[in-house]
Amino acid sequence: MMLQRKNRLRALSLGAVAVTGALALTACGSDDNGGASKASGNPSTTANASSIKCDGAEGQLLSDGSSAQKNAIDAWVKNFSQACGVQINYKAGGSGAGVTAFTQGQIPWAGSDSALKPEEVAASKKVCSGGQGIDLPMVGGPIAIGYHLNGVDNLVLDAPTLAKIFDGRITNWNAPAIKKLNPSAKLPDLKIQAFHRSDDSGTTDNFTKYLMAATPQNWKYSGGKTWQAKGGQSAAQSSGVAQQVKQTNGAIGYFELSYVGDGIKAVSIDTGAAQPVAPSTDSATKAIAAAQVVGTGNDLSLKLDYKTKAEGAYPITLVTYEIVCDKGNKADSLPTVKSFLNYMASEDGQKILSGIDYAPMPDEIIGKVRSTIASLS
Repeated sequence: MMLQRKNRLRALSLGAVAVTGALALTACGSDDNGGASKASGNPSTTANASSIKCDGAEGQLLSDGSSAQKNAIDAWVKNFSQACGVQINYKAGGSGAGVTAFTQGQIPWAGSDSALKPEEVAASKKVCSGGQGIDLPMVGGPIAIGYHLNGVDNLVLDAPTLAKIFDGRITNWNAPAIKKLNPSAKLPDLKIQAFHRSDDSGTTDNFTKYLMAATPQNWKYSGGKTWQAKGGQSAAQSSGVAQQVKQTNGAIGYFELSYVGDGIKAVSIDTGAAQPVAPSTDSATKAIAAAQVVGTGNDLSLKLDYKTKAEGAYPITLVTYEIVCDKGNKADSLPTVKSFLNYMASEDGQKILSGIDYAPMPDEIIGKVRSTIASLS
């Protein structure tokens, strides 16, 4: 009997790995962008299976949401599936799609780069029997401003210049504002091709929150998951924007740090500190550590300081939330959801993040996340 059980778990585990591999290729198209490989081939992302507590997890788990956290989810899914024999399908269709699917009761948990809005919380109460959707901050990281400009290996931009570039008011790479910030760079007389997200995106929400806070006189849009500025070009999901930047000389776009590399360089931001700040897991952690918990009850949504001038703090930083019902979760999926969330929030789960260009949550915040997961019902 024991041998049959072991064989069954081994078969499930192998099937989960195969499904996960296929989903990594289909969820965001061909991720030939330097990001996906960091999540799958890095030895630091491999967990000791004996340290993962399955706690009754079984079967299959479907989810959707933030493509910003896709590479982190891929690494977590690989380890969890191998340990627990559970198949997890995370579509990474964008934060908007994930929140919608969650509030419509299609999935038991979603990923989002933005905390739930009041109307989304209200909608969640229809599917969370006796409870509501809550935000659990799980993954941090900088939103890199990636560019492809032949002959320019180092580029500094500030908030006003970024706002004008993405609003179509600075259109050439040798514009005076860019020259002033990069006096030693050989900037070409070349048209800027700015790429933004075509789908509703928490990455867009966080990037535009930065522009709204840091240079309100130059970015007069109301913000949100939907891109509002005129002009520019669009692509679906972070992987799509990164792919367009990679293959287009003169292109610039915004996406997570894990997509930088292999033909894409990252802009350093002039925040007003002594030195421009490059995106990194350390510079993101410095920004997140100063965040305030503004959620009420079991909700742990955070408020970031996008106007920071602290030395070494990268201002365009996002926190990706896992969204789940605090009460009223479906009984058939709750053990698996809790087990997977527990692994994500565990010391081992958080430890792998820095190896794939994400920032682990500060100890105080992740401690609250673990306590909240334990209380889910």
